[in-house]
Amino acid sequence: MRLRILISAAIGLVSGAFCWFLLLHFQQGAADFTWAMRAARYLLERRNPYDTPFEQYPLTAALFGLPFLWLRPELAAGLFYGTSSGLLAFGVSRHGYHRLLVFLAYPYWAGILTAQWAPLILASAFFPLLLPATMVKPQIGLPVALTHLSRRGVAACIVVLLVSLAIMPRWPALWIGQLGYYQHFIPLLVLPGPVLILALLRYRDRDAWVLFLAALMPQRWFFDTLILWAIPKTRREMLATVFFSWGAGIWRWYHIPHSYTEVGRWTVIFIYLPMLGAILIRWWDDRRGAQSHAGAAPAS
Repeated sequence: MRLRILISAAIGLVSGAFCWFLLLHFQQGAADFTWAMRAARYLLERRNPYDTPFEQYPLTAALFGLPFLWLRPELAAGLFYGTSSGLLAFGVSRHGYHRLLVFLAYPYWAGILTAQWAPLILASAFFPLLLPATMVKPQIGLPVALTHLSRRGVAACIVVLLVSLAIMPRWPALWIGQLGYYQHFIPLLVLPGPVLILALLRYRDRDAWVLFLAALMPQRWFFDTLILWAIPKTRREMLATVFFSWGAGIWRWYHIPHSYTEVGRWTVIFIYLPMLGAILIRWWDDRRGAQSHAGAAPAS
């Protein structure tokens, strides 16, 4: 436990400092975390945060932004991303240090450039009291929430939802009105996305549902797929999925995408399909194991 805490704290410190440096260097302010802080500030000023089509987060994001309002934007975003990374490290290391390879996946590094929510949302898969984080970005939070339900997690979500409604009762209607401005792709509908339905061959496996539900959700960029690293469990699965994810990073380095459909296609090829491969290999191994067991002669 002590080693896990030290490693997690180190990852959180380094990732947070690097995120702060990048945001400061490229003069991005708090980047994507800006919208949570802006909504929080507007609430304190009793103003409507949905006065612009660019505010596309549920009001629950404002509750996460409140503790950071008193910091400079770059520092606030760096502290947020570092804390999220530390919690994720502590969660994944519970099941073996090889799962810390998630921090080498391309979506994690795509997210650090703009202080994204995906590390905190993935961390909520390991800590029920963090489940309300899935309500901040439902398009990637729902696959995690629906496959990692617990009494404490659901109770925490209800409390956060009720608090947000008490502060601003009409925010759900205002937020829904903003959804038309969200530019996105849906992995299942982008070729070769339909093949992801094969994940349901292993329909009793929670990981298969994580992949399938994620494929149904509207997404915008590579960093949204970090939640899929709830799927790989073994060292082999981690190494393979991390390795292939950088295909998307290399492609992005040399190309400027002309549409979100184009982003979606390469996201499916380099991130979703390797995850599907991990699930199907497990399914095949289980079938072979069952057949071998059934065909074995009973001991005399």
